[in-house]
Amino acid sequence: MAGMVAAVIRNIVILTGAGISAESGVPTFRGPDGLWEGHRVEDVATPQAFRRDPVLVQRFYDARRAALVHVEPNPAHLALARLDREWTGDLLIVTQNVDDLHDRAAEPGHGRPARLVHMHGELKSALCGRCGATQPWDGDLTGADPCGCGGTLRPDIVWFGEMPYHMDRIDAAIAGCDLFVSIGTSGAVYPAAGFVDAARHAGARTLEINLEPSAGTQLFDEARHGPAGRLVPEWVDALLGG
Repeated sequence: MAGMVAAVIRNIVILTGAGISAESGVPTFRGPDGLWEGHRVEDVATPQAFRRDPVLVQRFYDARRAALVHVEPNPAHLALARLDREWTGDLLIVTQNVDDLHDRAAEPGHGRPARLVHMHGELKSALCGRCGATQPWDGDLTGADPCGCGGTLRPDIVWFGEMPYHMDRIDAAIAGCDLFVSIGTSGAVYPAAGFVDAARHAGARTLEINLEPSAGTQLFDEARHGPAGRLVPEWVDALLGG
């Protein structure tokens, strides 16, 4: 693919998942038994769970937010930040991750990458359950003062049963892309798992970069398996130097 990229690729959509951040030391949280840090998904990642036991849910995400200070962007994050700066065509980086590693990979002083969206929300953001306002949040949400409207603040995370963010922008970008790249994702969670089909329907080339074959590997035109910290910089170098 690298040899033909410069001639035919103009518009790119990149999807990233837990695998890219795992190489920075961010736990995937869901273990082989299906539990998230010892909790059932139903107990910490649904609106019903928050209504039933808000303290448990807040503490679960407080711990995840606090853990971000111990991790740093890895070469894969840095390579995608470089691509965002230097790619002259259209680009959209869609992350399923709620950490801030893509944001922090941007050059100091440049702010968050303009062509990055968090489809599942962000740990370092708080959402008002009443008015829907969001605000940056670094500390604990347990015991936080209410929103100015009087509503309770909750993690700005898309829980199971809720609609992912930015879907109109994502769908439009996929419909117009020449290349769709999936990095570090299982290919098993919808709607993101359906992006490769949508890209293929739009006539785009498709590439998977993952530590090992995913549930949807057979849907991609090309698959490269190995550490994202090695494969993503190699791919970006070829793309920008092609």
